[in-house]
Amino acid sequence: ARLSRSRSSPTCTSARLPGPTGARPKTPIPSGSCPTFLDAEKPVDFVVYLGDLVTANNVPIANASSYWGQATSPARQRGIPWASVFGNHDDMPFEWPIEWFSGPGIPEVRCPDETNSSCSVQYSCSFKGTQRLVLMKNEVEQNAPLSRSKFGPKELWPSISNYVLQLSSPDDPKSPVLFMYFLDSGGGSYPEVISSAQAKWFERKSREINPESKVPEIIFWHIPSKAYKEVAPWFGIRKPCVGSINKESVAAQEAEFGIMDMLAKRPSVKAIFVVGHNHGLDWCCPYEKLWLCYARHTGYGGYGNWARGARMVEAIGEQDFSLKSWIRMEDGKVHSEVVLSS
Repeated sequence: ARLSRSRSSPTCTSARLPGPTGARPKTPIPSGSCPTFLDAEKPVDFVVYLGDLVTANNVPIANASSYWGQATSPARQRGIPWASVFGNHDDMPFEWPIEWFSGPGIPEVRCPDETNSSCSVQYSCSFKGTQRLVLMKNEVEQNAPLSRSKFGPKELWPSISNYVLQLSSPDDPKSPVLFMYFLDSGGGSYPEVISSAQAKWFERKSREINPESKVPEIIFWHIPSKAYKEVAPWFGIRKPCVGSINKESVAAQEAEFGIMDMLAKRPSVKAIFVVGHNHGLDWCCPYEKLWLCYARHTGYGGYGNWARGARMVEAIGEQDFSLKSWIRMEDGKVHSEVVLSS
C-alpha cells in the first residue's frame, strides 16, 4: 500500500463481520454494515478484517470459505485491498446444540449448500471446523491481488496469520512510511495466546526491516492482551481514554509470553488494535508509551445489540508523521477521535 502525497485515506478495521450464527442456517446472511463505512469514508485505502469473520462453531460445513468470502466481499467489490487475522471463532469445531438431544431427538442435519444445488449430507457436512490454513489458502488464492493476507512462517504454525505489510511513500515504493504487523492471537483450535515464538519472530523481523526504529509501527490482533485489563476504565470512559461504550470486562488472552513487554519497549510501536473480541467495548487507552485500542462490533454476527461501527485509522504525512483514529457508526455519525502519534 502507498501513502498519498498529502495524507493517507483511512484504514477501516472491521470487527465480527456478517456470518452464520445459527446452528442450521437457512436464511440469507445480511450483507453487513461494512459497505456503509467504506462508502461514507471515501476514499478508503485499506481494510483490516480483525477476526471472527465466521462463527464456525455454528456451521456444520466442511469448508466455511464461502462464508469468509461473503465477509470480505465489501472490500473486494470496491476494489479495496485488505488484510485479515484470525479470531477464536473462525476455525472452531461445530458445537452441538443441547436442544438437539431433547425429547424429539437429533433432527435431520441440514447442511449449508456451498454449490447452490441440492445439499448432500454425506459430502457437505462436517463437524470439525475449517482449518486456519484452508481459510487463508482460499482467501489468498481466490482474491489476489486485493488480499494482502499471508500464511506467515511455518515455524509459528498452528498460529497462521503472522506477517507484516509496508505502507510506502508515493514517490518511492521502496521507502517505508509505516509498518503494519498482524499477529494470530489464537483461540478456536488451540489456546488463546500469542506465543513466545511469535514474540521472538516479531523481534527478529522488526530489527531486520526497521533496525533503528525510525519508521512508525502499528499492530493488529484479535484477542486483547492482559495489558488491556490494566488500563480498562472502571465505569464511564474518562480522559486520557477515549471511547463511547464500556459495557463489559476485558476477556484477555490466557497467558502472556513476552510480546507486550517487547512492544512497550520499542519506541516505533504507536498503537495496538484488537477486534473488540468483547463487543461491548470500543475505547482507546494509553499504556506506557503506546495506545491500546478496541475496534467496534461491525457486523451482524455474534452477541450483543450495540449499534454497529468501525474503527478508522489514518496515517498522515511522511516527514511530520501523525496517526489518528475515530469511530464511524453505521448511521453515519463520527465520534471518539484521538491522535495516537504526532
